Amino acid sequence: MALTLGTAPFGERPAGRFNFETPGRGILYIEDSPRRVRGLLGGQVVVDSTRVRLLHESGHLPVWYFPEEDVRSELLRPSQKVTRCPWKGETVYFSVEAGGRRAEDAAWSYREPLPGAAPIAGYLAFHFHKLDEWLEEEEPAIGHPRDPYHRIDVRDTSRRVRISIDGQLVAESSRPKALFEAGLPTRWYVPREDVRMELLEATDKDTVCAYKGHASYWSVGEEDDVAWTYEEPLTDAVAVRGLVAFFNERVDVEVDGEREERPVTQWSR
Repeated sequence: MALTLGTAPFGERPAGRFNFETPGRGILYIEDSPRRVRGLLGGQVVVDSTRVRLLHESGHLPVWYFPEEDVRSELLRPSQKVTRCPWKGETVYFSVEAGGRRAEDAAWSYREPLPGAAPIAGYLAFHFHKLDEWLEEEEPAIGHPRDPYHRIDVRDTSRRVRISIDGQLVAESSRPKALFEAGLPTRWYVPREDVRMELLEATDKDTVCAYKGHASYWSVGEEDDVAWTYEEPLTDAVAVRGLVAFFNERVDVEVDGEREERPVTQWSR
């Protein structure tokens, strides 16, 4: 998630209110980042920069923009693809060839950006998943560029949490951990001893969170991939290692005897 998604300030469903009118789309916020970022393809460094600009755009995840001189131009091949963004202007694309590999239309730039996007003139961006590897300083970056304003807080709690699916109790605990994550509903992480694990069936699904790591999933009855865990979480989520969480959007959650309203997110059904 990010400043520009979900219930975040410039997301689709802001949780709070501004004291001024904001457009539904087209909000751009561009800032310099202090982090060294590198991108690799086929084992070769394609971009290496300490002068990164981070673009926040309503409805989109953050995007790194790199000065042209920090990108290995000899690895870029002009593409025939051209698109136009109503907020940023005409977009030209480049494929990348490195280490015996080719990533089609992997990079783009705005040669003459519109006035609101002027700070990215002379910069290039990359489709995150079209390069093989990204590093922030010496640490792998996964999923997408991290939003520096995105926050995760994990708190021990004594609140009693009951989770039911189709009227059947699946988990009950008075020692869950509450994970508060910017732009998302509170997630209740429950020790496996407090979950009826015999009702959970492991699936092949694996997702990547830039802040928490790789998640593996379980289905319960007719609810596919409704529960998950982080076996090897990233630093921000170490406190929930191995615990089980459920999509509040698709289960019935009671907290201290009160039924929670199901939130509406991209995971609702």
